[in-house]
Amino acid sequence: MSAAGRRGRGFTLVELLVALAAMALLSLMAWRGIDGMARVQTATRSFSADVQALRAGLAQWGADLDALSPSGPIVALDFDGRVLRITRQYALDDGLAGQDGGALRVIAWGAREVDGQRRWLRWQSPTLRSRAEWTLAWQQASWWGQNPTEEMRRAELPIAAIDDWQVFYFRNNSWTSPLSSADAVVSVQTGQEPLPDAVRLVLTLTGGQAISGRLTRDWVRPTLGPGGS
Repeated sequence: MSAAGRRGRGFTLVELLVALAAMALLSLMAWRGIDGMARVQTATRSFSADVQALRAGLAQWGADLDALSPSGPIVALDFDGRVLRITRQYALDDGLAGQDGGALRVIAWGAREVDGQRRWLRWQSPTLRSRAEWTLAWQQASWWGQNPTEEMRRAELPIAAIDDWQVFYFRNNSWTSPLSSADAVVSVQTGQEPLPDAVRLVLTLTGGQAISGRLTRDWVRPTLGPGGS
């Protein structure tokens, strides 16, 4: 048969089936490629989100400690084995005055199970306008670490999935547990233990996320050094 005759006859059923099978195979390969790219993009976004959340959390931890407000009878820093509570000073406001006139809030750091996974968490009080409000917020920070209400939960921010977390104080040239007061001398003026020279945070990050394993972060009191107290 001539070429013109074959063109007029068209494709046979076998040829059509072969063409359809080839097209289906190409479509499947293309779909798998697109699906693989989507999975990679999702994993990359998740990895980036985990890293950014942890980085922001550690930066916030340092900022909270930098802004400690050790003024008079108000407790600036306390760790009860479950929650680290901080009286933090903010920019000037009409709130309760801190050491140099700034407004105060109580900040709490702790860990608790959220949606079936243990998380490192941060909680903060509203701006405080009186000594009574500070006292209540200080108590609420402790309650938040044990049996939080729904209202308290709304003021918390999950940072990272962890298996465990620990806090240590540096005093008298050694790291010790904050629960040990053997090397801390209570001030006669304030009736409180002096602030530690440094605070060490140890996080054991849960496996399966962007960063896992043991992570240590040391914070050094800014007033230390020449001319510091």
